[in-house]
Amino acid sequence: MPGHGVVEDPVTGSLNAGIAQWLTGNGTLPASYVARQGTAIGRAGRVHVDTDDDGTIWVGGDTRLTVTGTVDVGD
Repeated sequence: MPGHGVVEDPVTGSLNAGIAQWLTGNGTLPASYVARQGTAIGRAGRVHVDTDDDGTIWVGGDTRLTVTGTVDVGD
């Protein structure tokens, strides 16, 4: 939500897993490919996507720690 002071997530594995199921399932993309995200906001990333013969989607890539902290959810 960049318009509300929340920085956009530059690369999202969950999005790529969902879209891979659709795009590899209908033959638009091959079973294995690399997606690029984050370039427009200066945080270029690559997501490696592999689809097994049984339809299992694997998403991977490198990570970089950018924020640390704790959350207190109370009692």
